[in-house]
Amino acid sequence: VQLQASGGGLVQAGGSLRLTCVASERTLSIYVMGWFRQAPGKERELVAAVDYSGGSTYYAVSVKGRFTVSRDTAKIMAYLQMNRLKPEDTAVYYCASSRLGRITPAQAMYELWGQGTQVTVSS
Repeated sequence: VQLQASGGGLVQAGGSLRLTCVASERTLSIYVMGWFRQAPGKERELVAAVDYSGGSTYYAVSVKGRFTVSRDTAKIMAYLQMNRLKPEDTAVYYCASSRLGRITPAQAMYELWGQGTQVTVSS
C-alpha cells in the first residue's frame, strides 16, 4: 500500500492550493488520514487530519479557518484545501495514514507516508 501526495506549488500570499493524497488500495478506508508539514529548520507537525468517516477533523491552530481537510466517499483519497496562504505556510507537506480509530498528532502512530509535496508561498 502506498500514498501519493500532489498539488503543491508556488503561490502568492493570499492565494490557494489544493493538495491531494491518493491511496493505492481501498483498505485505507478504515484509516485516519493526516496532513503534516515540515518547514526548513523546524520539526514536522500535524496540520490537519480527518477520520475514516469524514465526520471528525483536526486542525492546527495556525491553519484553523484557512485550511479544510476532507476525503472522498470511496475513502482512498484525501484533500487539503488551503486558502489565504501565508509565507509561514511554506513547507514540504506530507500525507500519512493511521490505523487508530481516532485522530492523533503523534507521528509515530502514522504507519504510511506519502513522498511529500513542496508548498512555497511568496510574500
